[in-house]
Amino acid sequence: MRKYFGTDGIRRIANTELTPELVYRVAKAGAYVLSKQSEHTPTILIGRDTRISGTLIESAMVAGFLSYGANVKLLGVIPTPAVAYLTRKLNADASVVISASHNTYEFNGIKYFSNKGTKILDSLEEEIEEVMDSGKIDELTAVSNKIGVSEYRLDLLDEYVYFFRKNFDDNFEKINKNDFIVGIDTANGATSYVAEKIFKSLGIRYKIINNEPDGININHNCGSTHLEGLKKYVIENKLSMGVAYDGDGDRCLAVDENGNEIDGDIIMAIISNYLKNKGKLNKDTLVATVMSNLGLHKYSRDNGLELMQTKVGDRYVLEEMIKNGYNLGGEQSGHVILLDYNPTGDGILTSLMLIQSILEANKKASEMTKIIKLYPQVLINAKVSSDKKYNYENDEEIKQAIEKLEKEFAGNGRVLIRPSGTEPLVRVMIEGEDQEYITKKAKEIAELIEKKLK
Repeated sequence: MRKYFGTDGIRRIANTELTPELVYRVAKAGAYVLSKQSEHTPTILIGRDTRISGTLIESAMVAGFLSYGANVKLLGVIPTPAVAYLTRKLNADASVVISASHNTYEFNGIKYFSNKGTKILDSLEEEIEEVMDSGKIDELTAVSNKIGVSEYRLDLLDEYVYFFRKNFDDNFEKINKNDFIVGIDTANGATSYVAEKIFKSLGIRYKIINNEPDGININHNCGSTHLEGLKKYVIENKLSMGVAYDGDGDRCLAVDENGNEIDGDIIMAIISNYLKNKGKLNKDTLVATVMSNLGLHKYSRDNGLELMQTKVGDRYVLEEMIKNGYNLGGEQSGHVILLDYNPTGDGILTSLMLIQSILEANKKASEMTKIIKLYPQVLINAKVSSDKKYNYENDEEIKQAIEKLEKEFAGNGRVLIRPSGTEPLVRVMIEGEDQEYITKKAKEIAELIEKKLK
């Protein structure tokens, strides 16, 4: 069990749990682990979102890196995928994003990226933890002319804008329409300073909201976790569609012209169909997690695609993609990885691929979503003893209840039981055609698990 890192880096309440002292140790240990094979002075990039604690955490990270002897380039407020892209482009040894993604402003976090621009492996996070809590960290101290130096490189954000122009400019010049207007919600987060530049540079007509960050309004009733405001805005302004990013810009969800949600599964269906028709979907395969909707499975089967499944977490989706040469994967939450462009979820990239698909098809956003039928999905948490949360697999009564329901569904429903990685909970997720019925069954199975695993 890891002590500091969770499923997506380290994430805690800033300055009380994620203290400057802890951050300093994470930086020193991380610089050592990620650059120990290198014979040159390592260079590490740091980007952050708009949280009020961002500069505090950044300062502690810089101190840790410089103390180890690494040089640092400070990118300022910048989306996570931009950091991943720049890490590869500049041949940096590693990079860090200071963000708590979709969480509220009082949280902050640390995500490490390798020199390939990918989130680091679990094994490397475990090694960083070992170094942090060993006496070795005190030995990792540069002296004299070996101390690192830092520099501000806020200009590098323009390289990310150019990345989109290079890949999309020619096509959007042909397909843009004057009456196609996109609503953009930047969640008062990391995309606030760059989304508008990118849309403007590509000539896409847009209206933008929630792009005035003040340090504490990130994700507050806005962005991909709170679509209500964007839905209302799109309808009231008669827009063609809307896109919403999360706090650090690696997720995108959308809404159609009627304000209906377009989640990650629908987005992946639309983009996979677009790529397949152009002969650009590697091995005609889509990668998703076990939490993706049953509708995505049926869409894939009906359209001659393979659907590969991984455990929850975009890093596991990426690992599967790299391992087997696939180029499209993602999560229902809006993490979509387009590996031909960037090795991490990229909200702006996802939105541009979606917009491009819609414009080229010459259809309304609502028409495009008909490619896939999502099944109602219910998720209920069963509270259990921490030491028993994995025992459901060996309990006969629980197993029989699940098997009986799955047999009853006969392929038109699904039961997924998943212990929480961080809490004393077992998550019961059921999909089926009847919302009321699956809710009842999810409650019954959750109650049974609670009774048997207390």
